[in-house]
Amino acid sequence: MQVVEGELPFRGFSTWYRVTGDLASGRTPLVVAHGGPGCTHDYVDSYKDLASTGRAVIHYDQIGNGRSTHLRDHGADFWTVDFFLAELDNLLTQLGLSHRYHLLGQSWGGMLAAEHAVRRPAGLKALVIANSPASMALWVSEANRLRTELPPELQATLLRHEQDLTTDHPDYVTATQAFYVRHVCRLDPWPAEVVRTFEAMVSDPTVYSTMNGPNEFHVIGTLRDWTVIDRLDRIVAPTLLISGRFDEATPATVQPFADRIPDVRWTIFEQSSHMPHVEERAACMATVGAFLAAHD
Repeated sequence: MQVVEGELPFRGFSTWYRVTGDLASGRTPLVVAHGGPGCTHDYVDSYKDLASTGRAVIHYDQIGNGRSTHLRDHGADFWTVDFFLAELDNLLTQLGLSHRYHLLGQSWGGMLAAEHAVRRPAGLKALVIANSPASMALWVSEANRLRTELPPELQATLLRHEQDLTTDHPDYVTATQAFYVRHVCRLDPWPAEVVRTFEAMVSDPTVYSTMNGPNEFHVIGTLRDWTVIDRLDRIVAPTLLISGRFDEATPATVQPFADRIPDVRWTIFEQSSHMPHVEERAACMATVGAFLAAHD
């Protein structure tokens, strides 16, 4: 399998990317946008499996993360949705994809992909929104509901450290992990690529802590008021929604996509939480692959 890696200049910084497969194969390429904000491409690496059908698959690390330029001294006014939309546009242009591509966004990447799609770019042939909320208000509401299902002592630990602003305390981290193994990735142990992403976020939490907050359910960052619900009817690309039965992106957080995007279908993976692409890898790849093939 042909694999090409490189770096693309963007506003004086550098976006790392990798192409798995042949961009000249004739099949519509797939661009994969990772989550976070503040993750890396590693945990969604499995989507490269789709290159086995002759489709080029493009992964990239958003600036601030992974192998792209890190900017630990940049504040909230720098890390914006518009910045990451412009970075995605730059990648599409420099790789010569703007006229024809599919886009898959996972978690925050799906929020970014929805923001991209509402602008109706001519080259977007199909959209996959994976494990993503349509608004952060819905996300926080559902995350707090899921929190109430944790053992009472863990709930008390989380609340105490949030009130004391000590969310870096080891006890808080341990309680957070109890939520993650229920609703983020249910595999035991976690796959190496998932571990790599979480280790990278610990190494440089700049983007995640600024835009999101200390974890998946205590959202106090700049995205806390984000919503795309009122613009979803502008999306014209055929859209696939995917989520897991135990996903922190619960059905309530995904429902507005299903209600408001005109051409949409939704698959829920019954044995998965937030990462069907690793928890039910073969089934997820088959579902996404069939959808993309129908819109090549």
